[in-house]
Order: sequence, then structure tokens, then C-alpha cells
Amino acid sequence: MSTPHLDSTAWFDDAFRDAPLMAILRGMGAERSLALARTAWDLGIDLVEIPLQTPADHETLAAVVEAGRERGRQVGAGTVLDAATVRDAAAAGAAFTVSPGLDLEVVRASEEAGLAALPGVATPTEVQRAHTAGLRWLKAFPASLLGTGWFPALAGPFPDVRFVATGGMNARNAADFLDAGVRVVAVGSALEDETELARLAEVIAR
Repeated sequence: MSTPHLDSTAWFDDAFRDAPLMAILRGMGAERSLALARTAWDLGIDLVEIPLQTPADHETLAAVVEAGRERGRQVGAGTVLDAATVRDAAAAGAAFTVSPGLDLEVVRASEEAGLAALPGVATPTEVQRAHTAGLRWLKAFPASLLGTGWFPALAGPFPDVRFVATGGMNARNAADFLDAGVRVVAVGSALEDETELARLAEVIAR
């Protein structure tokens, strides 16, 4: 009996309902990632992403997934480039996958494994291809290079697409991107800075 595809749009609609931020903890090791994940959850950031680029990252993902389970929080796997990494993410207990680019095979493999998929885009052509495939949540990467003007421009032809701005995002520019129409901003190192935490709290409280 085949597993029905998970609806990524509905999943992210629910997951991002309460906060316009997501945390990305790249290459930090298990101990540091666990500490920052807890900081994110305490702040009100529900979703944490652990990019998978080394064997140690897989161990980190499993550890943060377990900590998240105790807090009722969902943890995802990032930098997912192929179906093999989707399988690794699912085995570690991840709830979603994030990719730097648009690969519909990775999206299909994720949803078949019961994981929501958030592929990356940087051009109208990629957004249109994703939209045609039924995807409505997309990662805009690298957002800092695309700039705030990219998002209202894309909202014209794609008003129902929700963007997660990733790449070069921090507590100082998050509000600008949200004001430009971004639905969620993904941050990382800002979680280690007390002054940045206060700004992130202000963003969440908007």
C-alpha cells in the first residue's frame, strides 16, 4: 500500500502560522545546535533547520529532532540535494526538507516520505515551474542578493506564493524583507547575539 503524498502547502501554512521566522543552524555541531535550537524555541521560533552536508550533521539532526520532539517542535533537514538525503532526513525524524534550488524529484521524494518540501528559487522561471507543480511555499535564495524589490515584483504574477527569505538574513534586515512581502525570514547566527535576540523578539511581536 503506497503512502499518500503529504501536502507541503498545507503543512507550511500551519507550521508558519505563529511566527515569521525560521532558524537555520549550519555546521555548528550537536551541542551548539541544541543550545541554539532551544534559544529559538524559547523565543517563539517554531521551525529549526539543520543543513546536511557532513556525517556529523546527520548526528546533529537526530539530536535536535529528539529535543524538538520533547518540546513539540518540528525540525527539518536543509541542503537536501537528492533522494538519498531525503531518506537520511526521514530516518533521522525530520519533518521537512529544504533545498537551495528547485528539483521536483527531491520535492516528490520528500512528500512520498511524508516530509514537507521547501525548494529554493531565484528566478521567475523557477517560481513558475514550482507553481505549476502545485507548490506555494518557496525558499527565495540568496535573498540578500535578490533584494527587497524582488518580492513585490514576483507578487504580481504569483500572488498566492509564500516566500521564505534565506541567505544573508539577520535581525537588522528581517523587518525590511517582511515589509516587502516575504512571509518568513530564516536566520542563524543572530541567535547567538543577545542584542540580536531582542530585535528578533520585536520581529515576532509585529
